[in-house]
Amino acid sequence: MTAPDHIIVGSGINALVCAAMLGGKGAKVLVLERNDRIGGCMRTEEITAPGFVHDVMATTFVLFITSPAFAALGKDLARHGLEFCHTATPTGVLRPDGSHAVLSTDRAANVAALNEIASGDGDRHANDVSEIERNAGLLFGLLGGSLWSYPTTRLMAGEAWRRGPRNLAAFLGDALAPARGWLENSYQSETVRALWAPWVLHAGLGPEDAFSSQIAKVIAFALEAAGAPIVKGGARNLLSAFEALIKERGGVIRTEGDVASIVQSEGRATGVRLASGEIVTAKKSIICSVTPTQLYGRLLGKDAPAAAVEATRKYRYGKGNFQIHYALDRPPAWRGNGLGNVALLHLTPGLDGVSKACNEAVRGLLPEVPTICVGQPHALDPSRCPNGKAILWLQLPEAPRHIKGDAAGKLEAPADGQWTEKLREAYADRVEAILGNHIDGFKDSVIARRAYSPADLEAMNINLVGGDPYGGSSTIDQSFLWRPFKASRNHDTGIKGLYHIGASTHPGAGLGGGSGFLLAGRL
Repeated sequence: MTAPDHIIVGSGINALVCAAMLGGKGAKVLVLERNDRIGGCMRTEEITAPGFVHDVMATTFVLFITSPAFAALGKDLARHGLEFCHTATPTGVLRPDGSHAVLSTDRAANVAALNEIASGDGDRHANDVSEIERNAGLLFGLLGGSLWSYPTTRLMAGEAWRRGPRNLAAFLGDALAPARGWLENSYQSETVRALWAPWVLHAGLGPEDAFSSQIAKVIAFALEAAGAPIVKGGARNLLSAFEALIKERGGVIRTEGDVASIVQSEGRATGVRLASGEIVTAKKSIICSVTPTQLYGRLLGKDAPAAAVEATRKYRYGKGNFQIHYALDRPPAWRGNGLGNVALLHLTPGLDGVSKACNEAVRGLLPEVPTICVGQPHALDPSRCPNGKAILWLQLPEAPRHIKGDAAGKLEAPADGQWTEKLREAYADRVEAILGNHIDGFKDSVIARRAYSPADLEAMNINLVGGDPYGGSSTIDQSFLWRPFKASRNHDTGIKGLYHIGASTHPGAGLGGGSGFLLAGRL
């Protein structure tokens, strides 16, 4: 192709959304991916046994199907084969004593079910999700919009006029409350508290972090409204649909196109230099879907703005993730009614258990009782495995990036603090023992197991620093106006023609494609 208008470095969800949107406006786009496949945190493989199709990293797409990007691209992606599978029970929780709760996509049913667990808890749930509905314009405007922009300024001015400045300030103050305060003040049942406490982990937060209550309420609203869909046949089919759409719109995708540096001329980014030495130029912009470490360290090097280099030094990455995948010879026999069709089931002692495991991981310890998120793709999409069989997708969002010890005092931490294959499998055994306590005959049903430590995840994707899938800590000081840096302004980098998107930038992590969508609209 002739020189493209835009070069996009990386091929995660934000990069693909950006490429498809720009192509739809007539721009010529070149996507460069250093790996042998596109997708970033989206990867589908038969990693356990033949015929068992696993999403190795990300699997649930509720943030995508509720996003502006999907509203704009969904019909075209469907033309290229994208199809989602759903269940009426998107999430649930199961505690060690067997107490459990299940959330459905029917609000009236949820109110009744939670009230049965503890009188008034269902009514409180209805109030919480209704509050999100009432404030949707403001919340989703801030969560998904360009913050340094006239529309956001107009939004805030309008809200201040409608509510009154003091009431707006009070609303924003309430939004900063931690999940622990919200759950303990609102719900009587430990089981209902346990239903929501783990979900803050999926936003890169802990239950004591500021803003974790608001994000948990938003997640509760989204799950009830849209479920927890997965891609039929695996996330790879979303990638193939994006690839077909981008090419249909005149774009080009190159895998094994490792960008080594950004080329500048007279203070402007004009192209990229590949690891092979090849230089590719762009007419309008270079867009990097990477972490700040990659952008201002490896790609810009000595040409990076001094302020960005210093900000990168201070930038914090969050907890690592640990994943386990199972091929089973039969669906799991859960010790709890109605759990077999739950898309994402959390195993946890409860709010205090989530807090304890999160704190242990932050301090570099292997959690004694980790929070286990169990995905059951076969329940939504039987095509993922042979007839009568099952697969499990396990995510543990509280894994130390650098290991200092074991909270249980049973596993020995390596002297250098790095994950090893031996430690990975020993920790997976701990998780499997917990899982086996909740499923009758689980051990005998296992055909194969495959575990990934934080180090393994980073080896697959260099943007998962220490296995952190959220592009950096998502605490309030590294979110919104301050993501990635305190002086950040939308997706600018301080270099003309060079833009930064991805999980490390606003609106943050997740599969919504928000930063790619916002930048494409701007460009």
